[in-house]
Amino acid sequence: MTLDLPVNNATPEAVQKTLPDAQTVTSVTKWTDSLFSFRVTRPASLRFRSGEFVMIGLPGDNGKPLLRAYSIASPNWDDELEFYSIIVPDGPLTSKLQHIKPGDQIILRPKPVGTLVLDALLPGKRLWFLATGTGIAPFASLMRDPETYERFEQVIMMHTCRTGEELVYGAELVNNLRHDPLLTEIYGDDFAQRLKYYPTTTREPSPFMGRITDNLTSGKVLSDLGLPPIDPAEDRAMICGSLAFNVDVKAVLEGFGLHEGANSEPREFVVEKAFVGEGV
Repeated sequence: MTLDLPVNNATPEAVQKTLPDAQTVTSVTKWTDSLFSFRVTRPASLRFRSGEFVMIGLPGDNGKPLLRAYSIASPNWDDELEFYSIIVPDGPLTSKLQHIKPGDQIILRPKPVGTLVLDALLPGKRLWFLATGTGIAPFASLMRDPETYERFEQVIMMHTCRTGEELVYGAELVNNLRHDPLLTEIYGDDFAQRLKYYPTTTREPSPFMGRITDNLTSGKVLSDLGLPPIDPAEDRAMICGSLAFNVDVKAVLEGFGLHEGANSEPREFVVEKAFVGEGV
């Protein structure tokens, strides 16, 4: 099925007829020249676990749906769906997706899947979220899900980007959560201390520097945040980044005695293998 008009110029009726599983864009926020987030309407029938992803996209130049896996950044209780995306100038999808605006429509296949879910982890005391770039998206969902704090006493969000401005999306989210009156009312005045945030940069000078793997193996993050050594009996982790990042962090966690799990076999850590990164 083809779309004769560009998505941004098509009437709502035309887009609705030509886009299967269409959802309407409600807001778009540009964070940097290469990063943006957007919110869309949520299908009434969509149920998902915080941390899962869905396939979203737009018609390609040939009229066929051009889809990529995107983690849902909003929690499972939200009335809308939020996504966080990088812009690749020559990327088949993001080169088009960067131009969406409120009122436009995108394709959203309402079949959520993914490994970054709480059910894939054994019970523990501390939960580590380890991400680079837009890999923070599934953790944006999980950090806003009350079930995360029901299961774990502490949540540590480690996020590494090249520059400070690339960390702003996550920094604002964490700051808003720490001062959320509802969460403070539910979990007490010490809630802000339960959600620890460790942002680092790799190219631009900042208060915290270095790669996640280095800060874990050296113990620097533990010292900076006042945390005990990583213990397979108490620590759990989720990893989301590029393929190389996932492989490296997985090796570090295994060095601490943690084992990779899955929905069918919960263990001490899980890895998201459908990360949207370069080339999209």
